[in-house]
Amino acid sequence: MQKLKINGHGHILPEPSEIPKFMREKKLFWIDDDKKFMRQDDWARPITDPSFFFDEKIEWMERHSIDHGVMLNLSQVYCNGWSKQDAFDAIRWQNDFNASVQERRPDKFTSGFVVQPLYMDDALNEIRRCVEDLNMNLLCLPTHFLNKDNEWLSVVDDSTLPLFDLANEYKLAIEIHPYDGEKMVALKDMYWRFHLVWMMAQTADTLHMYALKDFVNKYPDIRTCFAHGCMLGQANYGRRLQGFDGRPDLFTETRDPRASLGHPNLFFDTLVHDSYTLQLLKIRVGSSQIVAGLDDPYPLGEMEGVANSYPGRVIDFAVEVGILEQKESDAIWYDNVLRWLGKTSI
Repeated sequence: MQKLKINGHGHILPEPSEIPKFMREKKLFWIDDDKKFMRQDDWARPITDPSFFFDEKIEWMERHSIDHGVMLNLSQVYCNGWSKQDAFDAIRWQNDFNASVQERRPDKFTSGFVVQPLYMDDALNEIRRCVEDLNMNLLCLPTHFLNKDNEWLSVVDDSTLPLFDLANEYKLAIEIHPYDGEKMVALKDMYWRFHLVWMMAQTADTLHMYALKDFVNKYPDIRTCFAHGCMLGQANYGRRLQGFDGRPDLFTETRDPRASLGHPNLFFDTLVHDSYTLQLLKIRVGSSQIVAGLDDPYPLGEMEGVANSYPGRVIDFAVEVGILEQKESDAIWYDNVLRWLGKTSI
């Protein structure tokens, strides 16, 4: 019998008419009526594939034998630097939209919801609303956020502990995903460097904090997945150990990073673009902690029409060259995703 496939990292856009008027009037986020571009203030990004939208997404999934998709929030609506009211309104709209995707086709979609850590009371109330009223159990968090002093902090920070306390109480799955690198690093935005390099550094930075603060043991009832395989986090593991061992004076009251390596509640997706990076991920954390993630329908995802890419290419090639056994591939596509989500089936 053919094994079921769950894509653990996908995205979906609302139709232009589903975006509230205030979002466009305030230039917070909107989509052109012809669905050619998504926009935010003076930023624009082309909508490169029809599967950004609901009906076309289902067709795309069926064409590629993907049985179920985990739809994450829109990174453009993390709301870093936004006013309290704008963040409240935009996040509530975004989470309502994601909930509607899951409600319309629960057989096809599991949706995540997002909060803004700066506004803690609103964030905690939104977690409760999404879990209790909207039946959502996947909390999406940015790797970093702006605090009240306009400083960038990792989302794994003492100030965010109430978020993780509540997530642990609800036994949520968590997704940690990077964005806003160009606002954090004083470099000219050219050659897509913030997506190709700095987003990977952001994720590695938050994994660094996650391990040192021992969140895997502090919060035993949450299951956290890092986007894009946390590629640089895998590559610089040895350097983090060297620093921890060589300068203990800088790591008082922290946990040895070795303690979280391969932990059963810590997951990473397969969107690492080449099978040899996936091999490093397997060596570091074990295949049981890897979940299939396509980052569709973005061109940095595994999308047909981008060079030799197609959905599942990295996993397929890893099996072909002996990096993964077929049973490991099957688990990455299904069993591991279910364990991360806290589900027994779809």
